[in-house]
Amino acid sequence: MSYDPIDHDFERGMQNRRQILGDDWVHRSVANATGFNAEFQNLITRFAWNEIWGRPGLEPKTRRVIVLAITVALGRWEEFELHVRAALLGDDASRLTPDELKEVLMQAAIYAGVPAANTAFTHAQQILREVGAQIGYALEPSAPAAAVHPGIGREAATSSKPALHYSVRAPRNGKAPRHTIVLSHALGCDLTMWDSLANLLAANCRVISYDHRGHGSSDAPEGLYSIAEMADDAARLLRELDSGPVVWIGLSMGGMVGQELALRHPSLLAALVLANTTSDYPQAAREMWQQRIATVSSQGIEAIADAVMGRYFHDRFRTEHSATVARFRQRLVSTGADGYIGCCHAVGSMDTTARLPQIAVPTLVIAGELDQGTPLAMSQTLAEQIPQASLTVLKDASHLSATEQPQAFALAVTQFIQGL
Repeated sequence: MSYDPIDHDFERGMQNRRQILGDDWVHRSVANATGFNAEFQNLITRFAWNEIWGRPGLEPKTRRVIVLAITVALGRWEEFELHVRAALLGDDASRLTPDELKEVLMQAAIYAGVPAANTAFTHAQQILREVGAQIGYALEPSAPAAAVHPGIGREAATSSKPALHYSVRAPRNGKAPRHTIVLSHALGCDLTMWDSLANLLAANCRVISYDHRGHGSSDAPEGLYSIAEMADDAARLLRELDSGPVVWIGLSMGGMVGQELALRHPSLLAALVLANTTSDYPQAAREMWQQRIATVSSQGIEAIADAVMGRYFHDRFRTEHSATVARFRQRLVSTGADGYIGCCHAVGSMDTTARLPQIAVPTLVIAGELDQGTPLAMSQTLAEQIPQASLTVLKDASHLSATEQPQAFALAVTQFIQGL
């Protein structure tokens, strides 16, 4: 009978311990072991670092977050500091960015209490001062009154009229933005339709979203609007924000505004994403828009709400995600009738087809295979007539494809942006 002199549970534990805490820390711990505490070191190596950290059910980064949260809740500050330092300096599998660390502590403020979170921020900031240069992070003075929710951004309105309500999300990585991205919403919606994508893109980009005239918290001038006027609105916004050339992502009406912006103000655009939109409508569709205006004028938006939801979302989505549909319906019917009518006129009279070859920026056209509002043929026209355009068709997507297929939509957008 042979006997293996290697304790594999101990060695596996040591391997995990080094990976999570770093070689230097583990070297010091082992070097300081004595006859008094060596058994304890052996115990925690086998049980904590092999039996628990060695389990494949959670990624090391997730386990790190759990440890940080529990040590905050219990006030185990020595252990907390150990894992904060290791998290900031660790390998890719278990490293946390300062922003991710901040989110752990913000969550702890709710579930472990404000005093505990306050102490945790104090300890974490001291460690960031020590290791900031190693990870390219500098603590800068910042006024609490100027802080904004990263999932909403800084909200304001243009000083020029009609006033446009907007939000700006700064890059969460604290670095200069890779791009400035503008998100432009569909008819009867508002800037919140982009929250999920905006937060994804704000990881390393500056993201601007806004309410079109007649929508959300923006002004609703009297009279009928044109897409050209709405493109000029967007140009005013970008100039006020000193944005430089932007990546414009527009869906439906937002895509129409993006086309006119590219034609009327080409210096403001670096790239264009046109989703579920068109460059013009056949006569029958133009008459349909006039009928919608007449119905809203005489009966209000409620009279068309169910029909609009039927065009925005396909049958299965409306069944499986009724709460989402209800939220969009509520947004639609709470939109002012005058502003909605003004934008209906702008959409119904859209016509850029003959000028599409003048659009001189890289363009991604996104279509929904089930879209009745802007069928695939309309997207194909855009892709064929715009010189630097490509077409992506999303399966199981109707008109509001960014809501029905958020992951597929986000993947198409991020791949396009990465290629710029």
